[in-house]
Amino acid sequence: MIEATETIDEFLLEHAVDVEDAIRKAARTEILPRWRRLADHEVDQKAGPHDLVTDADRLAERYLTEALGALLPGSVVVGEEAVHADPETYEALQGDAPVWIVDPVDGTRQFVRGEDGFCTLVALAHRGVLLASWTYLPARDQLATAVRGKGAHLDGVRLLSGSPEKGRDLRIATSHPDYTTDAQKRELFALWVDGVAPRPCGSAGLEYLAVARGELDATAFSWEAAWDHAAGLLLVEEAGGAHLTRAGVPFRVTGGNALPFTAARDAATARHVVDLLQNPHW
Repeated sequence: MIEATETIDEFLLEHAVDVEDAIRKAARTEILPRWRRLADHEVDQKAGPHDLVTDADRLAERYLTEALGALLPGSVVVGEEAVHADPETYEALQGDAPVWIVDPVDGTRQFVRGEDGFCTLVALAHRGVLLASWTYLPARDQLATAVRGKGAHLDGVRLLSGSPEKGRDLRIATSHPDYTTDAQKRELFALWVDGVAPRPCGSAGLEYLAVARGELDATAFSWEAAWDHAAGLLLVEEAGGAHLTRAGVPFRVTGGNALPFTAARDAATARHVVDLLQNPHW
């Protein structure tokens, strides 16, 4: 088992390209061949009609679980579909082993519709600290990466989130109404004020990438499933952004966060979003 962060740093220096190759191969063999070609029997519901899973999700996660585990002996995988089958596997985030956090198809609804707004998310964490992340857009063949302390990049080009333009409404992607309770909708309604332009989110991974690129000012999400957020949070951090929960502290990938939480282009914007959430206007 890996015992020290320095050892994981050495692993990343030596094997980052291997991780990228595994992600691309999972997409090439299990996801893209099914994109716009899904048969009815390859799509199922989980919690309801908006919570979909496909054969692409299951098979890509299976491939990545085997490939990533082999690359880093002693590591474990927390994947969305595995946790759905056995919720206790999520507890690995609390352990001492390095953890691969995997969402094989983030934006499954878009994938099922034949749209290109989906991605594969992989992050590597150790004892609750995010160390590296990969956000791959198979239909667009774009790869965003982040390594703690070494910056964020999209196809090799450094990402800098910058700050929102003064005098312009803040562009914020919020939890989609189809996936929120009435109580969560009411909490997010605090962002419907002058100076803010909220909209429902699509793929969480792509919204984080938009923040890291400076195309979106912030997110405001009501759920904390690690596979949706881990890769993007590190990407935003390394691009110069910040994230805060409604309690005013950074989001913890291990859970127990005060929700909603935000990831934003800069610390001032994150603080402003949290202030709005803490002090609703109604």
